[in-house]
Amino acid sequence: MGLRPPPDQDVVVFGASGDLSARKLLPALYNLSKEGLLPKRGDIVGAAPVTMDQEAFIDFARKAVRTFSRTKPTQRSLDEFTRRLRFVSLDPRENLRDLRAALKRNRRLVYLAVPPSAFTSLIHGIGDSDLADGTSLIIEKPFGHDLESARTLNDAIHAVLPEPQIFRIDHYLGKETVQNLLVFRFGNSVFERVWNRDAIARVEITVAESLGVEQRGAFYEQTGAIRDIVQNHLFQVLAITAMEPPISFDAESIRNEKVKVLRALKPITPDEVVRGQYTAGVVDGKRVPGYRREPGVHRHSTTETYAAMRLCIDSWRWSGVPFFVRTGKRMAERDTRIVLTFRDVPLHLFQRLGVRSVDSNRLVVHVQPDEGIAVTFVAKVPGPEVHLQDVKMSFTYDSSFKASPPEAYERLLHDALNGDHTLFIREDEVERGWQVVQPVLDAPPPIVPYRAGSWGPKEADRLVEPLHWHNAHVGDAG
Repeated sequence: MGLRPPPDQDVVVFGASGDLSARKLLPALYNLSKEGLLPKRGDIVGAAPVTMDQEAFIDFARKAVRTFSRTKPTQRSLDEFTRRLRFVSLDPRENLRDLRAALKRNRRLVYLAVPPSAFTSLIHGIGDSDLADGTSLIIEKPFGHDLESARTLNDAIHAVLPEPQIFRIDHYLGKETVQNLLVFRFGNSVFERVWNRDAIARVEITVAESLGVEQRGAFYEQTGAIRDIVQNHLFQVLAITAMEPPISFDAESIRNEKVKVLRALKPITPDEVVRGQYTAGVVDGKRVPGYRREPGVHRHSTTETYAAMRLCIDSWRWSGVPFFVRTGKRMAERDTRIVLTFRDVPLHLFQRLGVRSVDSNRLVVHVQPDEGIAVTFVAKVPGPEVHLQDVKMSFTYDSSFKASPPEAYERLLHDALNGDHTLFIREDEVERGWQVVQPVLDAPPPIVPYRAGSWGPKEADRLVEPLHWHNAHVGDAG
């Protein structure tokens, strides 16, 4: 990465025995350790309300790294990493003074990898145990479940910690492709000049998952796709796609421009939203149950597993350009992409040659799983007659840099250890996101079904008529 180790400090993970810790946090911390990007001095302290001792936590961490690390662990690097590990069995409702006694340094990064219901009690515990001084706090989404609860949670945090010590994490902002949007937009004159309403006809952002709710049915019943993905992931990607050039690449300049985009979003009305719920179907060749048959889900649930919206940004740059966003579980493929469709060319020249239409040029930013950027344009098919065909130019991280980008959590943890807020969400961003979706949460449109393994309900097609959604392998630019 070409980076230096952060200042000396401890790392505390609440919920250290959970799924997020195993799949993301411990592997990310291991890779930072392997690359010399953890503080030179500082422990990694796991805290959880389980009967687990030090050795059991080390075994848990070793298994997590071996299973989920993006790089193959070596025995030496794994031993160096586990020597940093400490574990404290802790009930979040109890006083945190025992945790304070286990910490060796006056500076620490605390990660709340716990259910949202535990946020407030842990934050109060940090204040009551005299841990606030020297603590930076990473808090997971969802940050509240509506505008009122988000404001209440912000107030609770600010009673203990000031805003500069708070890191609201959205792992999408740690993805290399999302970060690269800023360089791609503002570092290339050919794209900077056309990134506006004069050249772009529409923008489409998709976050599709092939997985269902798995064992998280009870949690998802209280959340749904709008709260889980739209209000945070999708709005953050949209803000970076649509923002004005910042005056510099410091954290506040970038976050100021993102907030301006969110403030310029026109209020959403229910007729601009489609809510869907998956039924039984086939995904990756396997028969899967419908959402209402998943464990923990009510048999008559009206929770959406799919949401599509038509959004408008009331700004000079984007006036009149529709932004279509959608997300869904049990979709045909895992696919996150941003599609910019450019305005059509005049057809006078080609009509004389018998050509009735020319496909619009498109630029596709593939966020996951295959990170890269592709551009489609029209070319003449070889031969004596004029026949046109879409062709593409594409860039991928694997082919260009001969390496896959680091995991998002590695970048975000390293930034938080250094006190860099650039890729984290500010208080006003969170609250404005909830303001935009609140009318839909208050008066949600009815649920419509879609088959698992499809690209969502047919009712979503009306949002983009007379055109269509750009699905993977259908009108794909990459």
